[in-house]
Amino acid sequence: MVQITLKEHLCQLEEKLLHPEIRTSPVELEKLLENDFFEFGSSGNVWYKDGIQTDGIGVVKMLLSNFEVHQLAPNIVLTTYRIFNEVKMQHTLRSSIWKFSDGIWKMFFHQGTPTQSETCEYRNC
Repeated sequence: MVQITLKEHLCQLEEKLLHPEIRTSPVELEKLLENDFFEFGSSGNVWYKDGIQTDGIGVVKMLLSNFEVHQLAPNIVLTTYRIFNEVKMQHTLRSSIWKFSDGIWKMFFHQGTPTQSETCEYRNC
């Protein structure tokens, strides 16, 4: 069995949340989002898990890059990365807080911040 790093695992989970079959499935979203999950969206809206409709959170076409993990506590990490929305032709900076509990990682918080440029201005890009 191949062991993957925490960074690889969390990147896979973030990418999973971009897939239509996950985004449109409340069952799959339940596996990835904490019960008290909330998001400050790049649209300016605030979203809560209990407000997710029966058809999920909508289909997107996005590319993820510049993924990093920042340990906040033994069971809590901050992930940061960039997204390019291929439909809106928009770049955003993204951050998520993931919590490890009962043997699995679930997203507790997410934020998307629009940016005008695709150039990377922070370290480790």
